Amino acid sequence: MTSLGKIWFVGAGPGDPELITIKGQKLLAQAGAVLFAGSLVDRAVTLYAPPGCAIRDSKDMTLEEMTAWLIEQARSHATVVRLQTGDPALYGALIELARPLSEAGIEWSVVPGVSSAMASMAAAGESMTLPEVTQTVILTRVEGRTPMPDGEDLASLAAHRSTICIFLSITLMHKVETALRAAGWPEDSPMLVVHKASWPGEEKIVRGTLADIKQRCRQAGIASQAMIVASPTLGALHWETLARSKLYDPTFTHRFRKASA
Repeated sequence: MTSLGKIWFVGAGPGDPELITIKGQKLLAQAGAVLFAGSLVDRAVTLYAPPGCAIRDSKDMTLEEMTAWLIEQARSHATVVRLQTGDPALYGALIELARPLSEAGIEWSVVPGVSSAMASMAAAGESMTLPEVTQTVILTRVEGRTPMPDGEDLASLAAHRSTICIFLSITLMHKVETALRAAGWPEDSPMLVVHKASWPGEEKIVRGTLADIKQRCRQAGIASQAMIVASPTLGALHWETLARSKLYDPTFTHRFRKASA
């Protein structure tokens, strides 16, 4: 019986080839085959693969074709990499791909990656959480051709008034605006849209409010691959006052430091 190789689902990160993890880079360097999401992952990431590595772009493949390719490569190579945008566990069809592999008796593991949500906030110099403002982050999308489960419509989630990172929805900005308004967000609520966060030479950052963000995105020519962020923390760098984090407050005692004032 021919021994089967191991398939690694590797998060390529948001776009910058240098934001892939060291472990992910090492796996690419020893891979015999790489299946990468060409419509989303910067092809430069595949430069970490060794000469002679079988490299296949998955953008024109069905799930069944992808699974068949991975299984075929695992029969010939000890290390096979499925390179996915961001983190494999977030909007990555991880379980759909992994189930047939498990049924075929093929070992697989996941290497996490930097999500575009984190990369977008980093690009804009913003924080998702702030003391006494919000301690909650919601990662979601609005309903398009793929329906949302009951209770997960954006208006219901937005009612929490926490940070909301909205994936896969830039072409549905009108639905985003409608949902935020339905949840009671005022017209001057700050909004952030980042196109191709961290992509060298292609990143665009647009700031605005609920009232004008759609028009600002149109003026910037952003119609794809963008993260939408609505958050009460946006713009905090320029606020006159800011609640202090207890962890670093000199009046706060914790396990590693006694209060000094």
